[in-house]
Amino acid sequence: MIKTLPFNAFALVAVALLSLLLPFVLGSYALLVFSLFALAVTTVVGLNILLGLSGQISFGHIAFYAVGAYISAGLTMNGVPLGVAMLAAMLVCGVIGGLLAIPALRVSGPFLAMITIAFALVVRHVLIEWREVTGGSNGLMGIPMPDFGPLDPTVGLALCCALLMIVALTLFARLQRSQWGLAMRAVKASDIAARSLGFNPVVSKTLAFTLSAMLASAAGTLVAPLMMFINPDSFPFSQSILFVLAVVVGGSGTLFGPVLGALLIVVLPELLSSFAEYRLLIFAVLLLSVLWLAPRGLLGTLARWLVKSTPQFAPDTLDESLLQLHFQRAGQNVLKVEGIGIRFGGVQAAKDVSFNVRAGEILGLMGPNGAGKTTVLNMISGFYRADSGSIRLQQELRGLPAWRVARAGIARTYQTTQLFSGMSVLENLLVAQQRGRQGLPWRHPGREAQAVAMALLALVGYRGSVHTPAEDLPHVDRRLVEIARALALDPALLLLDEPAAGLSREETDALIPLLRRLAGFGLAVIVVEHDMALVMAVSDRLQVLDAGKPLAQGNPAEVQRNPAVIAAYLGGTEYRGKPRVMPLRSTGEPGLVVDKLTLDYGAAPVVRNVSFTVNPGETVAILGANGAGKSTILQTLAGLHPARSGAIYLHDHSIKELNAAQIAARGLALVPEGRQLFPQMTVLENLLIGQYACSQRLDPQAEVESILRRFPRLRERLHSQAGLLSGGEQQMVAIGRGLMSRPSILLLDEPSLGLSPAMIGELYDALAGLRNEGVTLLLVDQMANLALTIADRALVLESGEVVKAGRAQDLLAQADLAEAWLGAGNA
Repeated sequence: MIKTLPFNAFALVAVALLSLLLPFVLGSYALLVFSLFALAVTTVVGLNILLGLSGQISFGHIAFYAVGAYISAGLTMNGVPLGVAMLAAMLVCGVIGGLLAIPALRVSGPFLAMITIAFALVVRHVLIEWREVTGGSNGLMGIPMPDFGPLDPTVGLALCCALLMIVALTLFARLQRSQWGLAMRAVKASDIAARSLGFNPVVSKTLAFTLSAMLASAAGTLVAPLMMFINPDSFPFSQSILFVLAVVVGGSGTLFGPVLGALLIVVLPELLSSFAEYRLLIFAVLLLSVLWLAPRGLLGTLARWLVKSTPQFAPDTLDESLLQLHFQRAGQNVLKVEGIGIRFGGVQAAKDVSFNVRAGEILGLMGPNGAGKTTVLNMISGFYRADSGSIRLQQELRGLPAWRVARAGIARTYQTTQLFSGMSVLENLLVAQQRGRQGLPWRHPGREAQAVAMALLALVGYRGSVHTPAEDLPHVDRRLVEIARALALDPALLLLDEPAAGLSREETDALIPLLRRLAGFGLAVIVVEHDMALVMAVSDRLQVLDAGKPLAQGNPAEVQRNPAVIAAYLGGTEYRGKPRVMPLRSTGEPGLVVDKLTLDYGAAPVVRNVSFTVNPGETVAILGANGAGKSTILQTLAGLHPARSGAIYLHDHSIKELNAAQIAARGLALVPEGRQLFPQMTVLENLLIGQYACSQRLDPQAEVESILRRFPRLRERLHSQAGLLSGGEQQMVAIGRGLMSRPSILLLDEPSLGLSPAMIGELYDALAGLRNEGVTLLLVDQMANLALTIADRALVLESGEVVKAGRAQDLLAQADLAEAWLGAGNA
């Protein structure tokens, strides 16, 4: 078992000693190669800060290398000492790098690469055209070598290159786990989560660009006297690509990756000089091989296999005094939300939302799908800017960016955990304790910070090693660590967005005493959660939203009895489905058979042993509360989500192992939640693409005409972009697209979501017409009462299990149907 830090320190000392001894034993040409190697390592270390720590890529670092060389050459040719010239070059390139980061921060990926490429081309043309200073294409000749007294100048320069390399490696080793480094790595792993901890990504990314540019320019200042002649061709653009290659192949984010990478781009070509014409081909094959076999780079992959930390665990007992001291902001002023609202284009996602949360109180924020719960959390935490209203926690927060809101005392978790991958559990909590401050580049988190992190992990019940990488954690531990990380911020208000998602019943029940204990420390807590048993058990008060508007407030018992709340969850529309024209006739052979289906997302099952059948011509509804597993079942049937266990048969053929395209070709068509049209394509194009999976040869015009007769309002919008249609019209297009393949079974996922009552009635009339024509429908809709009006049979899910099943008319008449939605039976 290798301990990372002692090994790195020992290896760094060994590299330093070897580098300082080699110049005295190498010949003249080997000495030149060694010097160029050391300068390449320095440049690649700078690029490793940018790419490995900050997650940004640059193909323009040869520009900083060149600018450093030209500044060095110009100043030393005018009598300025080389050391002073280096400082000047680093200062100039640091400023340029910081300025370059400003436009670069607005883009990412290939667009960021294009900006840095453009920068390199601009620098090259400036060097060519500014003849009075740079010598133009002819360059600068007669660059003096520094005087090292009795020491040979070439040996002295090689020692300078070696010292610069050692300084660069030592800087990276110190920076990687310092406060600066932790902040950079956090922003790289998750920009969103970093902002929710108070970090301004602009600062950390600008610092990374600045440091990277300074190291590249420092290496450039030594290449000028080393070569004694430079011109623009001394710094080809291909060299920038090789610098990036060195980082990727050596191992992005590793200490000695740049050393290995520089060996490959500087020393290896010299060893293979007889194959010079194949050098780029060799590099290309090497890069492809590494990306295929070792995507973390050579040293990154080896470190993953060999470097193991000694397991360290959080204490079993809580340090109450330390936690009380940590939660200094707990018990402070109440959160006051007054009349906030927001629009996205033409959609009013939230309107006139108002509530207060006192210190030590848990507020449950609930509502059906699309009610605007997460939107409200995003406005409170600063990720969305509210169009109106006020959000106060000691100060007005509306309009502030997320990182400033976090510094004001609001922490949050997410529906999908946003832990910092590439960082350990302990590092995730240590960086949160910086509370958004960059700190110092040489300071590591102290023992007090580690003690607080251990206490918080013990508080949430995390029992794994604190040195486990975040990406290796099981789902339940990811949830616990994310809550602990939010608590490390010392918040006055904690926002929890579906903390029980993906957890088993036992794991969910364990959250109840944890949340009550947090309230006991004086924290104000807002919980958005689909598990009604959890919400009802922990909430002091409930705020119910529907379609972005406040619907009801009160304690759990009052809300459970509120007729408006029950109507919102079960469907309050007055619509009554059209009766069947002809009674359903069963052939006795089901078209779809689902047997003991169990589904998960890599954690606890979200669907457990669900079995049901769908007969030809029948309409079956799958009902249940948010998070019950309804949509997951449809996605699995359509081949979009794998099944853990169970069987699925379509017309007596197993489809469990088939992919989505194969299942669609067999006659199962999904109309997904949220429509998911192709917004830039016309209505006609969206319809025609629905015929792609059809195994029959059908007349496209006739099929489109059939859809238009079914949905007449689409006729005049046939050539309009689908993204410009209303929600109801888009839903009609989505259903029409599914029907274009003449499916044997049509899967409908939340067709009424986000529609007006009038549009819901029109849509369900169309679905009733499809049923009467003998089309087989499997329907999921949060509006249970609505779905039951046209269904023949239904099954009700609760926590992924079937709790009720039978004829739709019988279920519609049951007064206790609300229990599966509002947890009334658990109150």
